[in-house]
Order: sequence, then C-alpha cells, then structure tokens
Amino acid sequence: MTTFWLIRHPQPESGAEGRCYGSLDWRLSEPGLLQAHAIARKLQAEPLAAIYTSPRLRCRQAAEILAGERTCPLETMDVLRELDFGAFEGRRYEDIEQSHPTLYREWMENPTEVQFPGGECFRTMQLRVLAAAAELRARHSGTSVALVAHGGVIRIILAEALGIAPRHIFRLAQRHGAINLLRYFEDVPFIELVNADPLSG
Repeated sequence: MTTFWLIRHPQPESGAEGRCYGSLDWRLSEPGLLQAHAIARKLQAEPLAAIYTSPRLRCRQAAEILAGERTCPLETMDVLRELDFGAFEGRRYEDIEQSHPTLYREWMENPTEVQFPGGECFRTMQLRVLAAAAELRARHSGTSVALVAHGGVIRIILAEALGIAPRHIFRLAQRHGAINLLRYFEDVPFIELVNADPLSG
C-alpha cells in the first residue's frame, strides 16, 4: 500500500475572505494555527516518509507544524500550488462580477471551463497536479506521505481516484484544515477518509 494524507491548508487570515487568493500569500489565522496543531496531533503516530507542501505560506506554515520533531524530509513543490487566477488575484468576488459580468457568470456556471485573464485554466492545473501525484506515488511506493496543499489540488487527486468528471469536482467538500486519506494498492485507489475535521473527536 502507498498512502497519501491529503491536507488542505487551515484557515488563513480574515483578509483573504471573499477574495480570489490562489497565488497570494496569506498567513494562517489564530484558528488556522489551532487547526494545524490538531492535524499534527492526529497524524503523530503515522510514520511519514516525507511531507510535501505548496509554496504558499498558509500551506508551508501547516507543513512545518506537521513536520515538528520528525526526521522525514519536508519539501516544497511548486506544482502543488493553487489555481492562478491571474488578473483576478486579490480582488473581491463582487468586484469581479461587476467588472466582468459575462466571464463571472461562466465561472459560476462552469468553473472548470474558464480561462482566467493572465492566469490558468482548470485543465492546466489538473495536468500538473496529476503528474505530480503520479511522480510521488512512484517515488514513495509502499510508504506513507503527506501533501499539504489547497482545496483545488486535493479535489483533483480525489476526483481522479473516484472517476469523477471535472464538472462535478466541487461536490467534494474541502473545509479549511480538512484531512483526507487515500491509499493505493498497486495502481488501484481506495479512499478511506474525506474532508475530516482535525478538531473533531
């Protein structure tokens, strides 16, 4: 078995709320730091061979807390970054709706079909994320690793495992700090945990 612990970054600072912030660096909020420490406690008995993180600060902070006193390597992977919203980065959703009403409506109705001005489209992100996941599965065959990333990254990996079409990907809920457990028996995926709250139980 090859085990992936897929962890969405905990809650960022309040300034990120209501904005596009895929490529922006927001620190974790105080509740987010509590979530990060809870994640570390939940996984403290798991013998991780490595921890991989998105380069965004909100992920790196959580990954460093998870790494704690572990001796396994902690590596930043740029391909685990969130979708690049281009010209929309940092802008509030209501402002985008007013300035780009047609594109905004298309985004809300078909979120995986939109090309963001100066940014990425879903297909580009999907290709880089799935290539990275395949590489890590090969690199760590038979071991357990943790990926600290974003809701979009984790949904892409889970959707591939479940055979979910891109248009349905947002049916996979991913709260801040969500813990997901995905195991592979050879190339066959088995999902054991989805969107678990680190502060519960």
